Amino acid sequence: MFEKEYDVIVVGGGHAGAEAVAAAANMGSKSLLITMNLQTIGQMSCNPAMGGIAKGQIVREIDALGGYSGIVSDRSAIQFKMLNKSKGPAMWSPRSQNDRMRFAEEWRLLLEGTPNVDFYQEMVTGLLVKGDEVVGVRTSLGLDIRAKSVVLTNGTFLNGLIHIGEKQFGGGRAGEKAATGITEQLVDLGFDSGRMKTGTPPRVDGRSLDYSKMIPQPGDPDPEKFSYLDTPVLKQQRDCHMTHTSKVVHDILREGFDRSPMFNGRIKSIGPRYCPSIEDKINRFSEKDSHQIFVEPEGWNTVEVYVNGFSTSLPEDVQYKALKIVKGFENVKFFRPGYAIEYDYFPPTQLRHTLETKIIKNLYFAGQINGTTGYEEAASQGLIAGINAHLKINGQEPFTLKRDEAYIGVLIDDLITKGTEEPYRMFTSRAEYRTLLRQDNADLRLTPKGYAIGLASEERMRKMEEKERKSKDFVKFFKLTSYNPEDMNQILEEVDSAPVKQADKMFKVFSRPKVRMDHMLQLKEVSEYVKSNEINREVMEQAEIQVKYSGYIEKEKSNADKLQRLENIRIPDNFDYSKLKSLSYEAREKLNSIRPVTISQASRISGVSPSDISVLLVFLGR
Repeated sequence: MFEKEYDVIVVGGGHAGAEAVAAAANMGSKSLLITMNLQTIGQMSCNPAMGGIAKGQIVREIDALGGYSGIVSDRSAIQFKMLNKSKGPAMWSPRSQNDRMRFAEEWRLLLEGTPNVDFYQEMVTGLLVKGDEVVGVRTSLGLDIRAKSVVLTNGTFLNGLIHIGEKQFGGGRAGEKAATGITEQLVDLGFDSGRMKTGTPPRVDGRSLDYSKMIPQPGDPDPEKFSYLDTPVLKQQRDCHMTHTSKVVHDILREGFDRSPMFNGRIKSIGPRYCPSIEDKINRFSEKDSHQIFVEPEGWNTVEVYVNGFSTSLPEDVQYKALKIVKGFENVKFFRPGYAIEYDYFPPTQLRHTLETKIIKNLYFAGQINGTTGYEEAASQGLIAGINAHLKINGQEPFTLKRDEAYIGVLIDDLITKGTEEPYRMFTSRAEYRTLLRQDNADLRLTPKGYAIGLASEERMRKMEEKERKSKDFVKFFKLTSYNPEDMNQILEEVDSAPVKQADKMFKVFSRPKVRMDHMLQLKEVSEYVKSNEINREVMEQAEIQVKYSGYIEKEKSNADKLQRLENIRIPDNFDYSKLKSLSYEAREKLNSIRPVTISQASRISGVSPSDISVLLVFLGR
């Protein structure tokens, strides 16, 4: 039934598995994607959205390297927003709402159109191991499929257990069975394993909602996109909506706390800190009388709606009773209740930076099996694992990204060096070089690297080089071209900035905080340059950032160098972190619990961000 021996077998067809098999195949490896259900390849198990704070940067990095997530997101988008535009460009984060069914369909079609990819639907129950090296997988039918390398991307399926109130049943996702056998074998081979928890909210019938009682949340009027290739830009978009819980809603939910698996001890594992369930929010933030609920359509044509912010494992009758009190949900009809799911994971300190396991050669882990949460985090790990699986079996140098090169590098370094005891989610605060790691320059940072290993296409490389050349030339134009004081003062008056008294180079005035590219385009010389040189929005954005933020970038590089030199400063034994209010709440909690001996050790603790380390350095006089 199968090839005599595959180069790469990828187990699991979620975001990590799909990127892994695509990367290995596109680099030339004969690859097999084996998953329990071929109809759910690329399935959005939770919210129908891609990107967000720091996550959007990861999607752009995946795309820049030659991955598929950005392309799939653009082709299935129903809304696009650039978050944090009121802040500096290091914080800008793209996010799309997606058509859930189209998203999975686009993934399936892209993979089917990728040479070197084979598919097989069945459960993998174990690995074929010879000595300290993996040589294939074994399926539930007893089939042995040989391979030079294996990538495990099992998501929430390893011994998955679903909780709804006092009811619990095995499953890796609603309506799908759990995967068994792999955890037990890996533990026998010497791996440490643990349990984590995540959850999802109810899905409801949009026809039963009253949107007139909610606040519309439209997309950007001039939407962008994720991929650096020529994917479609949205011509029309679907609105999301926002409503709120209330004190009455909270009181009803509390009535079910005695039947909640979170509070009665049935769930013992740790859930995602930054995506808490509604009952967890009510418990942790008892002083708040309301929480936001985002009402997200599941696609262009379906009536199914995702109730973002109402993740819960409370009994279904309590979920229904409480949700009916929320404004706009008075007549709500459920498609399915929310639930929590517990699953096995393997602490990622057992991996190398290539995501190859330290115990078994040519075996790679990617996604939630490593203790992460989120489509984007999973997809980026799958990409790196697929790349390295191909490179290793072909005797080539491994591919890794450093912390100053990519958010993907930060993510993997955090996992490998710090480990995680709770589902890891990427934030901009985790990256000490975030001014360098912007969403706008992911192609400039990473496409040459993707091209060098044979993953990013010639087309990508050509587009990146053109953007880089045009951006540099545009910045040079501003440095060399003088403005007419009369014309410039009209613009400066418009933005309430001090007038100029004589002609000077445009670069100098453009560097002012209030002066933006759309103001500069009012100057005849600039508009003619843009038109004659076919300057697009991406190039204009890149040039503007280079004009305005070059000083900040250099300062950040200097600060990063200092941080590296000061890593080994000792912390006093009885240091009281609770007195440092500038530390994040999570950092104070973790530092007081673990009691690190040095700054270096503190920096490796999950949840202690680079900004927290800077606070400690300042307090210690360094």
